[in-house]
Amino acid sequence: MENTGIIILAAGRSARLGGIKQLLPLGSKTFIQHITDIALEASPSQVLVVTGAYANEVEASIHERKVQIVYNERWEEGKGTGIVAGIHHLTTHFPEIENVIIAVCDQPFVTASLFQSLHQIQQQSGKNIVAAAYANTFGTPVLFTRKYLEELLQLSGDAGAKKIMAAHRDDVATVPFPEGEMDVDTVQDYEVVVRQLGVFVFWCFCVLEVLRV
Repeated sequence: MENTGIIILAAGRSARLGGIKQLLPLGSKTFIQHITDIALEASPSQVLVVTGAYANEVEASIHERKVQIVYNERWEEGKGTGIVAGIHHLTTHFPEIENVIIAVCDQPFVTASLFQSLHQIQQQSGKNIVAAAYANTFGTPVLFTRKYLEELLQLSGDAGAKKIMAAHRDDVATVPFPEGEMDVDTVQDYEVVVRQLGVFVFWCFCVLEVLRV
C-alpha cells in the first residue's frame, strides 16, 4: 500500500436516515470510527476523512486517530465535491501519492483485506481503476491510479467516481465484494446490518439517541 491514500467520504447530511449516520453505533465503535480503523489497518501511506455536515461531531469522534481531516465547504452540492476536496488535499500535501482509494462510511462490511486486494489487483492487472464488484455492478471502495486524478478533480455536484469508471470500462478491474450491496441509508437498513453483525446490545436505544428522536 506504499504511496496509496485512502479517502473516506463522510460529509453527507444523511437526510433519509434523519440523523447523523456517521455516528451510528456499530458494535463498540461508530460507523466513522469503524471505517477509519479499517483503513488504518490496511497500512496505506495516508488516510483522509472528508467532512461536511456534522463536521465537528465527526471530527471529535476520530480526533485521536492518525488521519488527515479535510472539511468540504461545498458538501451540500454533492459527493463529487467531497472527492475533489480529498484528492486536492492529498495531491497538494503528499505529491508522492500514486494511487487513491475512495471509500464511504456506510458500507459496514468493508475490511482491511479488501483495501489491500484493490491495491494487489492493480499491481497484477496493470489496470488503472480497480473497483469492488457487487449486485451486478461495481462501485466503492474503488482505487484509481494517478492517471485519473485529474479527471476526478473535475467532478462536480453529485457526480461520483462511478461516472469515470463507466467512461473507462476497459481500464477497470474488479474485486468481488458481495457484501458491498449492503449500505445504510435508512433506519431499516441499519436494523438489517446490526442483525447480520449480531450487535444487538442497546441498538434501539442508540438509534434513538443518535437520531435525536
